[in-house]
Amino acid sequence: MPQRSYHRTDRVNAELRREVGTLVHAATRDHALPQASVVDVEVSRELDVATVWITALQPERSAEVVKALKLLAKEFRYQLAHSMRMRRVPELRFKYDDSIDKGERIEALLRGGTDSESKDA
Repeated sequence: MPQRSYHRTDRVNAELRREVGTLVHAATRDHALPQASVVDVEVSRELDVATVWITALQPERSAEVVKALKLLAKEFRYQLAHSMRMRRVPELRFKYDDSIDKGERIEALLRGGTDSESKDA
């Protein structure tokens, strides 16, 4: 049975997703920000930059959340340096993941299309 080879970046992605998710949850609570969650983390091959994809429960306030998290990135990195066993913690770059919002819009359009079709019949 062939084994899948795991790269170090995969392990770092998973650990960062867990740790940053905890930090983001605490930050939204402590700084009175709209609730946000970490969707994914992508670390560069050199492990020097980590792109953190987040989503907000209030999509209209997503820019506010991303801006606040970018301001907190250095503090998060400092906290990660103490909690993770890595020689160098990657720089955190926060981006909003709008794929969930797009999916909901498509679903609403599809539901709207089926509603109008059933009215025509």
